[in-house]
Amino acid sequence: MKTALLLLSAIVLLSSCEKNINFNLKNADDVLVVDAQIENGQAPMVVLSKSMDYFSTISPQILASSFVRNADVTISNGTLTHKLKEYAYPLGGGYTAYYYSVDPASPSTSFIGEFNKKYTLNIKAEGQEYTAQTNIPVLAKYPDSLWFKKAPLNPDTNKRVLMSRTTDPPGLGNYIRYFTKKNSGVFLPGPNSVFDDAVIDGTTYEVQVEPGIDRNNSISADSNFFRKGDTVTVKLCNIDKASYTFWNTWEFAQQSIGNPFAQPNKVIGNISNNALGAFCGYAVWYGTIIAK
Repeated sequence: MKTALLLLSAIVLLSSCEKNINFNLKNADDVLVVDAQIENGQAPMVVLSKSMDYFSTISPQILASSFVRNADVTISNGTLTHKLKEYAYPLGGGYTAYYYSVDPASPSTSFIGEFNKKYTLNIKAEGQEYTAQTNIPVLAKYPDSLWFKKAPLNPDTNKRVLMSRTTDPPGLGNYIRYFTKKNSGVFLPGPNSVFDDAVIDGTTYEVQVEPGIDRNNSISADSNFFRKGDTVTVKLCNIDKASYTFWNTWEFAQQSIGNPFAQPNKVIGNISNNALGAFCGYAVWYGTIIAK
């Protein structure tokens, strides 16, 4: 009887603590979104767009109109400063994307990415100015070897998993991001594409390299495997801490979409003036292997 009374009291107490909480969600002003990168041996690439309201209805027309055009975009390697040119890229269906890259009309100031070099990006758009810095680090970390093996405990004998053996250089601060390309496809980032060396510092370790995924499409059960006969190219990039932090927080936020129990997360970029996105430098290594 005493236990029943205590239980009833607890129920009454808890029910009396219930309170309806109403959130007054307001439309936020759109801000500049920057997707910029430079890698060794390649010209810089910058895509500018405007953010969208959380409750916006996404359509091809809205996406096409989100690109920021006629911006003044310059990049410096500490010696040369080059003004980037705006280019149009047809997407089909009457839609066009826009990006900024080197201007062939100014060859004296243009440059491509180099190992162990710092870069500064400056953007003037719609009356605002934004800056960001990145660097292409030394290519210090890459796989010692790649090989395939049959997918374990799987009845489909044509499925393969890609393995990598890598030696991490001594000393913390070796950050990487990886992509894979299957046959004649495009490079896609892994489900979790960035890693630090907090746990494996200075060690040689083996790890499965998961296939890159297209986050614009639904992920199938076969997305974890390659298949016998596939020609697979791994693109492994050494990156700086700011680039690692951006992609680490971005992927965590993307994977948390729709999960009511996910902890709050903020995507941390490196663009000034409250812009979203990041300017990333990549020191790139490529390796190609056939799944036999």
